[in-house]
Amino acid sequence: MKNQRLIALSSRLAEKANKFIIAELKKYELSDIAPSHGDILSLLFDGNAYEMGEIAKRIHRTKPTVTVLIEKLEKSGYVERIKSDDDARFTRVSLTAKGFELKPLFETISEQLNQCAYQGLTEAEAMLLEVLLEKAVVNFEKRE
Repeated sequence: MKNQRLIALSSRLAEKANKFIIAELKKYELSDIAPSHGDILSLLFDGNAYEMGEIAKRIHRTKPTVTVLIEKLEKSGYVERIKSDDDARFTRVSLTAKGFELKPLFETISEQLNQCAYQGLTEAEAMLLEVLLEKAVVNFEKRE
C-alpha cells in the first residue's frame, strides 16, 4: 500500500480541531473547559444522570480518565455527583444549571467546527470520509 498517512493526517486533524475549540472557548472566557470535556458535556446535555462507568463506555475513555475530567468539571460548577440511593458505591453525574447554560455555545462551536472540517467537500465525499474513518477505528477496536 503506497499511501500510509492516515494516522499522521488524523492526528493533525485532531490537533487542528482542538486548537479551533480552544480558541472559540477562549473568546467566551471559558478557560476552565478543555476539548476533552466536550464528550462528557455533550452526553449530559440530554438531561440524564449517568454512572461514571457508563460515561466512560459511551465516550470511549477509561474510568480513571473520566474521573479526572469529571472532577475538574465539578470543581468549576458544571456537573454534580449524586450518590445512588440503591448502592453507595455507584455515583451518577449530571449537569448543573451552569452546565446547561453551555449547551447553546457548544452547539454553535460544534457547527462552526463541522463547517470548517467539511468545507469544500461534496455530500458524497463527506459521507465517504466518515465511512472510511469509521472502518479504520473499527479495525483498531477489533484488536483490543
